Amino acid sequence: MTKARLLRLSVVLVSIFMILLIIVYWDNVGTAHFYLHTSFSRPHSPGAIPGITAGEDWEALPDVDEFLAKLLSSSLKQNSSVPRKTEQLLVQGSSKPVVNNLEENVRGYDWSTHNDRNSLDQEKLQIERQRTLREFCANSSFTFPTKERSFDDIPNYELNHLIVDDRHGVIYCYVPKVACTNWKRVMIVLSESLLDQGVPYRNPLDIPREHVHNTSTHLTFNKFWRRYGKFSRHLMKIKLKKYTKFLFVRDPFVRLISAFRSKFELENEEFYRRFAIPMLKLYSNHTSLPTSVSEAFGAGLRVSFSDFIQYLLDPRTEKMAPFNEHWRQVYRLCHPCQIDYDFIGKLETLDEDAAYLLQLLKVDRLLRFPPSYRNRTASSWEDNWFAKIPLAWRQQLYKLYEADFVLFGYPKPENLLKD
Repeated sequence: MTKARLLRLSVVLVSIFMILLIIVYWDNVGTAHFYLHTSFSRPHSPGAIPGITAGEDWEALPDVDEFLAKLLSSSLKQNSSVPRKTEQLLVQGSSKPVVNNLEENVRGYDWSTHNDRNSLDQEKLQIERQRTLREFCANSSFTFPTKERSFDDIPNYELNHLIVDDRHGVIYCYVPKVACTNWKRVMIVLSESLLDQGVPYRNPLDIPREHVHNTSTHLTFNKFWRRYGKFSRHLMKIKLKKYTKFLFVRDPFVRLISAFRSKFELENEEFYRRFAIPMLKLYSNHTSLPTSVSEAFGAGLRVSFSDFIQYLLDPRTEKMAPFNEHWRQVYRLCHPCQIDYDFIGKLETLDEDAAYLLQLLKVDRLLRFPPSYRNRTASSWEDNWFAKIPLAWRQQLYKLYEADFVLFGYPKPENLLKD
């Protein structure tokens, strides 16, 4: 009997030790900075332990979540003397990627210095954007796929766009074709997740593009399962509760045009083989195609915008694989009805939104958002791009992306949807 009790006690002690080991050491991702508070953080009562808020903030959390949060707070207390490497003013460099004329023309790089425009009332703007999003998420008459599922229902592989910075308590959901390259650069600088000759990058523009989009560079939610096992969802919820969460969006149809231009008007070997060849065979009746994109371009074989739209509307596309991230809907990338975002930025107001966000995060002395990476694909171009697209296709396309238009306050493009 005594041996059995000792055995049970040993199992309990070992379990507690393993939990402490997992949480306290935090797998080298910055536990010491777990609850650094930003302007969005919930207020604490006098004398409260950082990371544990009395009252309604924690009432909804299961016991295990509260237990983990307390452990993390204890760890923060023990490590509060750890110096912050980046608490220094960073100097904005002048380096910029080298691009050829064709890429410059298609991608639309703009390295000019932009004067501060009349500042928008950012606080009111954010309130309005968040109100619109929450109203339509709560509106039972407005439906779209995956709207009603809970955060726990989202598979791990669909959380791969949520980048976490534990050092500053920030979560960024990146949306391709919405200045995500430079926002990823900012996240790398803040999290110090990438080194240059043993030293963390300080200037976002010094980070090579190929490193920016390397999945191993960023800590994302979908990696939590491999790191923390059955505790991963609990830790995600704690971070979502306490961290500042932001995303940037743009007009959905303009984003599609931008995706088409950058992936099919430039010589991109991967996109040619994975997408252009099937499109040319299915929608342009080509039977024999070159194996390389350079040969295809040389022979004048290119995907048309009409081919691209047919591909998006074709029911077979989604049956074979989910949309590529460059044209996947934002509601499928960032789950805005399951995640309560603190900040919603728009590409159309990128300069003002970026400056305001960095100020709210209290990192505006550490870095600036890089000079605008502006794709010159403008909303005024929609009429030209869609001129040869049949009306029925445009209407179907709007239904496909309607949730993104509505949730983020973009007006319905009536001029494209009527004769």
